[in-house]
Amino acid sequence: MALVIFLIPCFVISTDIAFSCQNADDFVGASSPGDIIIGGLFAVHSEMLHPEEDPIKPVIQNCAGFEIQVFLQTLAMIHAIETINNSTLLSGVTLGYEIYDTCAEVTKAMASALRFLSKFNSSEDAVEFKCNYSDYIPRVKAVTGASYSEVSMAVSRLLALQLIPQVSPASSAEILSDKIRFPSFFRTIPSDFHQTRAMTRLICESGWNWIGVIATDDDNGRFALESFGVQAMANNVCIAFKEMLPAYLSDSTFHTKVDHAIEKIVKETRVNVIVVFMRQFHVLKLFKKAIEMNVKKIWIASDNWSAAVKISTIPNIRQLGTVVGFGFKSGDLSSFQEFLRNLPEKPTENNKFLHEYIMLLSVCAHLEYHDFQTCIANQSQDDLLENDGSKPQIWRDEFLNANIEPGFIHSTILAVYAIAHAIKGQCKDRDCKDPSAFTPWELLEELKKVTVIDDDKEVKFDSNGDMSTSYDVLLWKEVDGHMEITTMAEYDAEKGGFIFEDEEKKKDFLALKKVQSTCSQHCRPGQVKKVTESPHTCCYECIYCPENHYSNQTDMDYCYRCNNKTYWAPINSTTCYRKTIYFLAWTDWFAIFLLLLSAFGVVLVLSICVIFTKNLDTPVVKASGGLTVCYIILFSHFLIFLSTVFFIDVPTEFKCKTRQALFGISFTLCISCILIKSLKILLAFSFDPKLQNFLKCMYKPIPTVVTCTGIQVIICTFWLIFRTPFVNQNFSIPRAIILECNEGSIVAFGIMLGYIAALAFICFIFAFKGRKLPENYNEAKFITFGMLIYFIAWIVFIPVYATTFGKYLPAVEIIVVLISNYGILCCTFLPKCYIIIYKQETNTKSAFLKMVYTYSSKSAGSVAVSQVSLDSKSSSLRATVTDSCKTENDSVNGNCHFQVPGQPLIKGEVLPKSAARAMIRKRVSSI
Repeated sequence: MALVIFLIPCFVISTDIAFSCQNADDFVGASSPGDIIIGGLFAVHSEMLHPEEDPIKPVIQNCAGFEIQVFLQTLAMIHAIETINNSTLLSGVTLGYEIYDTCAEVTKAMASALRFLSKFNSSEDAVEFKCNYSDYIPRVKAVTGASYSEVSMAVSRLLALQLIPQVSPASSAEILSDKIRFPSFFRTIPSDFHQTRAMTRLICESGWNWIGVIATDDDNGRFALESFGVQAMANNVCIAFKEMLPAYLSDSTFHTKVDHAIEKIVKETRVNVIVVFMRQFHVLKLFKKAIEMNVKKIWIASDNWSAAVKISTIPNIRQLGTVVGFGFKSGDLSSFQEFLRNLPEKPTENNKFLHEYIMLLSVCAHLEYHDFQTCIANQSQDDLLENDGSKPQIWRDEFLNANIEPGFIHSTILAVYAIAHAIKGQCKDRDCKDPSAFTPWELLEELKKVTVIDDDKEVKFDSNGDMSTSYDVLLWKEVDGHMEITTMAEYDAEKGGFIFEDEEKKKDFLALKKVQSTCSQHCRPGQVKKVTESPHTCCYECIYCPENHYSNQTDMDYCYRCNNKTYWAPINSTTCYRKTIYFLAWTDWFAIFLLLLSAFGVVLVLSICVIFTKNLDTPVVKASGGLTVCYIILFSHFLIFLSTVFFIDVPTEFKCKTRQALFGISFTLCISCILIKSLKILLAFSFDPKLQNFLKCMYKPIPTVVTCTGIQVIICTFWLIFRTPFVNQNFSIPRAIILECNEGSIVAFGIMLGYIAALAFICFIFAFKGRKLPENYNEAKFITFGMLIYFIAWIVFIPVYATTFGKYLPAVEIIVVLISNYGILCCTFLPKCYIIIYKQETNTKSAFLKMVYTYSSKSAGSVAVSQVSLDSKSSSLRATVTDSCKTENDSVNGNCHFQVPGQPLIKGEVLPKSAARAMIRKRVSSI
């Protein structure tokens, strides 16, 4: 566009233009003189007639397709200027106007813009080429328009040459907010950014994500489609197809493209929502074809046609489905409606648009409402010239009011008032009756700061030159057999939400959700979208969320993962469930069983304690080491039974630290005492001198018990200090948390058990040595059995404990503790209790002495004989025995001498009966 400026250093609008206009003034559609002239650009006609002759000449042709709605915008501009002139806003200064018809063509709009650029009060309408336009005074100070964004883009680039302010009431393309490319462009409506975002919000809230888009193939349509595509992508809305229709009805491919678009809509059966960014006359053609094809969809209308009465009055329009759109916010139009009622009295000499409308009334007077409207739209200027004055004029008052599009009328009036307020700011200290009082670029700077009162609200242009007003959400509803355009809601552009006036309108809005327009069915909570081979993310399969994952909304792209530490979820879950916490509770039947066994053990210990206390002076009790040793052993058994309680219920830090230490120290104390008893029994009944000497050295009861138990205390102390047990959460079971005690150090646990096992093994050896002692009082035999039971229990425990997990792991250790404790307790004390209760005749001193005497006599004789026998057999030579019993006295004294050749003399002694008795008493007392 800028190239045109530089290629034409002096452009003069010809005064001899072929039949479209004879001079430059004929080119003006409507005008009025004034001190300050404001230009106007409106697409009063929908198309420009193109010549068919060849070659084509650069001639501005006549136009066809009279647009009532745009004609009303020109009247709104005129009404606003007249109102301002009749007010005190610009005291003493009048506004004039020159309004041109762009015919929706960029070329014709640029021709009008060139006249705006021409020098003021020049004899010729010429644009001077200059390097500096700072002092240049053009024909107009500001321009209102144009109707379409594509036209505004071209015109704005021309007007930017002299920085002439351009305020559009209808051009909404987002690109026009770029102040670098369009520095002098303003508009009294929001940009398409807000509109496309509002459309996307409507689509999302209605649950649609598979839609079609039809747009005009011009700058406005392409930019709107691009903006909508960005918004749709950001909100996971997929565009199933895009159809672009030619910008001009005169395009030979227009009808073919319309047919193709309808075929595409019919073919895509899953697409039930169509977004339409098109001019009104394009929508008119599209809808007529759609009605023929019986297409029924939801149509989302752009602000360009959402309030178009001529479309809403198409016959059978209700067959198309539902039309919901976005229109510019309106205000009070009562004064304008009054202006329309007085329109027949207005002169038509300087308003060719009004003159043409009156002619159309005459030509189409005989037709009904819709046919009348169609007739007006289909007449060309050439047709009107032929039929001028052929028919009487019939004024239809209701027709213009019925075709008012409130948003466009309001924004046009607002544009004029914004320019007027800017002029007022410039005229404070200047005589504005002089056209050279200020320049357009000075007015531009003032316009950036202007504030207008609109419906008791202050509105002004932002840094992008836009007025961010809200939108009306329009719904086409059938009322009494005809279609009415009603306001369903208001869209707040700043907050991005819908505001409803009442519940009835909100129900209309929610009713839109009944229509499905999705590529795939919505994935329910518990499911997730799996994208198929389609390039669109909206086409997917619904699969269940895997285990330990969930989704709690519809159409989720991924499943949330549960916190595996504390929560779990089954397949197809909508939420996570807290894992069940398991431990060996008091109420568990197995725990109750084990507690009963422990309680029975405690009762048994107490019972034995009572029995031994009552029979304190009996040989059996004395032979057991006395009441003190028995009490210590029974107390350790009691503590062992008590330690099982710490393995049950919720593990705590105290329980974890206490249970193993209590068990280990108690068991060590018990084994230490039994070890002392084994040593004592072996010492009492052993006749081997070497063994006796060793046993005498070892038999230190109190130091031995303290030392053995103290070592275990040290082991447990180090364990608790450096690697103390702690409460652990075991997550090995998928849907449960097992509360258990972590031993802290398996090595320390093993050392503790290993030390007990070592003491038990020593005890077992000593007890095994004394297994052949007197039958009725042989404790060693039962100690041996008790130690065997202990070893078997703990040998089995190690692999079972290592392979068991879950809440019953503590029960395994309890069982082993109970088995080993019961085994030792029963083997140590129950035989004695049996003798005390049921064999009382053997629990006397005489019976005890008799048994020991018999055993000792037998043992003593066997020791003497076996010594000689062993010595004689050990020699390879024959032994000669010399009887040294010289005298009878020697014989009586019992002194005998035995000599083995090559060996020293061995003296034997035959024990007399009194000496044997003394030995027995000594051994009994030692027991």
